Amino acid sequence: MSDSDADETPMLGMDLPEAAPQASSGPYRVLARKYRPQTFAELIGQDAMVRTLGNAIARDRLAHAFLMTGVRGVGKTSTARLIAKALNCIGPDGTGGPTIDPCGVCEPCRAIAEGRHIDVIEMDAASNTGVDDVREIIEAVRYAAVSARYKIYIIDEVHMLSRNAFNALLKTLEEPPPHVKFLFATTEVNKVPVTVLSRCQRFDLRRITPEILFDHFGEILKKEGVEAEAPAIWLIANAAEGSVRDGLSILDQAIAHADLEGGGKVSADQVRTMLGLSDRSATARLMASILDGDAGGAIDLVRAQYALGIEPVAVVRGLMDLTHAITLAKVARHSDPALSEEDRGRIADWAQALGFAPLNRLWQLLLKGHDEVLRANNPVEHLEMLLLRVIYAASMPDPGELAKLLENSGAANMLGAASSHVPQGQDGPAVAQAIAPRADAITPPSGEQAPEAASALTIAQIHQLLEQGGHHRLGVMLFEHLRVIQLEPGLLVFTAVPALDGSFSRELGDALFAATGSRWQIRAAEGEGRPSLGEVRDAKSADEEARIRELPVVKAALTAFPDAKLVESDDNRHKSAP
Repeated sequence: MSDSDADETPMLGMDLPEAAPQASSGPYRVLARKYRPQTFAELIGQDAMVRTLGNAIARDRLAHAFLMTGVRGVGKTSTARLIAKALNCIGPDGTGGPTIDPCGVCEPCRAIAEGRHIDVIEMDAASNTGVDDVREIIEAVRYAAVSARYKIYIIDEVHMLSRNAFNALLKTLEEPPPHVKFLFATTEVNKVPVTVLSRCQRFDLRRITPEILFDHFGEILKKEGVEAEAPAIWLIANAAEGSVRDGLSILDQAIAHADLEGGGKVSADQVRTMLGLSDRSATARLMASILDGDAGGAIDLVRAQYALGIEPVAVVRGLMDLTHAITLAKVARHSDPALSEEDRGRIADWAQALGFAPLNRLWQLLLKGHDEVLRANNPVEHLEMLLLRVIYAASMPDPGELAKLLENSGAANMLGAASSHVPQGQDGPAVAQAIAPRADAITPPSGEQAPEAASALTIAQIHQLLEQGGHHRLGVMLFEHLRVIQLEPGLLVFTAVPALDGSFSRELGDALFAATGSRWQIRAAEGEGRPSLGEVRDAKSADEEARIRELPVVKAALTAFPDAKLVESDDNRHKSAP
């Protein structure tokens, strides 16, 4: 067989496909690692810190210790590595000095980026918490850097160090050798001792705004060659809660979750399903049912959402987000690019129809219910009860409106409504029934003049005579303490009490003689008299309050606000005073 035949005839078992698949360049790296910032220009959302560091490097005013704090995923460790590169960069030609724009091509920059530089030591304080670990650092800082300008210690989650470890580090941290820099990172700066904080230059890294995250994620999607709907990117940016790393992890998952049949495009519905968020249209229908008082429809919608796999707490969060959006729309401060035009119109209509008081009440009820549903053993049942509570409370006025109603309409109208709810023939409270025959005697009938003779005087009329004659002190004592045993023309016998002594009887007799022209026999005796005018007033007020509390609107208000109290207005108090 010729060489040409051998070239044309494949060997047994060595058949190759017509087009060999392209070899992979290596294992897949998640987006959070692939797009970790390599320069300060790529560090998003931390302009103030970058400006401070740049000025410090330019003026050669570098601190010996830096502390980066902030929520997860905002770039604390990345910033520490960038500072290490900025301090040790020697430039492409090997003659450069510290710079805020490290070249990224010199050996120190590449070694630090790859995590293999011998003079840049990264330590995880969560697994190196003891004094022995810190003692190794203290011993090592005495030696100069091997190949870099500075020996740099990056300690992540520094708050995890023990108290003794912090104390052991204090002296070295305050007066380190000139060739050593400390870079600390922590998410819980409140756990770092003040003695350590006072020895560091602190940088508080901010949460990244959704707008910045939206632009950042859009650029990454372009580099990855993936299409995505704008509302989907907004959902991811909002779900990140200010963390770049969290957002990139969600974006990575969304790309993997995208439907291949649709060209791999990331859609808002897919992101919402992936994150377990309640559907906006379903949330809007649920809100409409709540505002319309349709309890059955609201429960049916909740059960349908639960059957689709939506967690009950996610339903509550959706209602809270919608309530928040409506409230902001009332003050023209609502702007959510992820909303469709239909959703915007619906929110605008609700904002125009609802007042701040109902929205605030709705928010408070949902906020309290959120914690209950979150901790519940059976969340869907708690959610259903929460919706019933919200619907029941939505139909009642707020406490301010209720107070105005009581003040403007008067207690009489409320009592009339209350009496209509009492079954015919049903007795009221026992104390009210006991004093009811005497209640009308508190004040004379309208238009009736106080009699000038001793005949046919009631105790209320006697009190009125005392007030008209200027005997206010006697009138108060009679009103509050005098309990009548016997009252006839020219005779008044009352229950003996310490507050009504002999001088009271004498002064009351003189006052009545001056008012009526007749002599009165007034004396105290042992025995249980009729309730005093003050006791009649208090019992009547208690009876009125009991009747008012039975009104549906008041009962609903007290149920929604258990700490609320019924307070009599000054006007009504003055009207009821004899």
